[in-house]
Amino acid sequence: MKIKDKILVIEDEPAIVNLLSAVLDANGYEVLTAPTGALAESMIASHCPDLILLDLGLPDMDGMTILRAVRAWSKVPVVVVSARSHEQDKVEALDAGADDYLTKPFGTEELLARIRAAIRHTRTPAASSDLANSGVFRAQGLTIDYDKHRVYVNGADAKLTQNEYKLVALLALYAGKVLTYDFLMKELWGPGAKSDNQILRVNMANIRRKLEQNPAQPVYIFTEVGVGYRMIEGD
Repeated sequence: MKIKDKILVIEDEPAIVNLLSAVLDANGYEVLTAPTGALAESMIASHCPDLILLDLGLPDMDGMTILRAVRAWSKVPVVVVSARSHEQDKVEALDAGADDYLTKPFGTEELLARIRAAIRHTRTPAASSDLANSGVFRAQGLTIDYDKHRVYVNGADAKLTQNEYKLVALLALYAGKVLTYDFLMKELWGPGAKSDNQILRVNMANIRRKLEQNPAQPVYIFTEVGVGYRMIEGD
């Protein structure tokens, strides 16, 4: 019998708790709930969930306090589900260690996809700083061959430059997860990289011309405006 993944829902609105509990239970997850930050901190330590769904607007503390406390000792995936939609809120949460950020209202299918991606990421060996990975990533006609350092679209070599390849490869290693501009800059160009995102935007524009049938409507790499980029989940 397969062991169910355990998800802790940290949320104080009963209607949302009931909705999330029903959706998660119907999709094979074990659900735990905590309406306050204090109870959540106790349950995280005692129940060791496989993933946390975190609302930021809790009655007794800001959800960011919980996120930072968890990241001080645990790598459990955290998906923020919040009514806060400002870019800075998203950037702050992702930079503090959240694996993903969904704004309310949200679609249940998208939520489930983000949960699967976050859990899968924790069970996949992390990328090394020089992307010394092996194997193949595939998604809807896109193929990344990590051994050959080549990217193909429907079997044709996309002819990416070295920097373009590194950016695509890094996004694919975290497929389904939003990577902030700051994270990408530091991973690809080192901790001393400038905070200006112009180099990223130039590389991404070139990548989309080579990978996408319509660069204005990408199907492989999505822009989270003001936050970063996200690669489509693999097949």
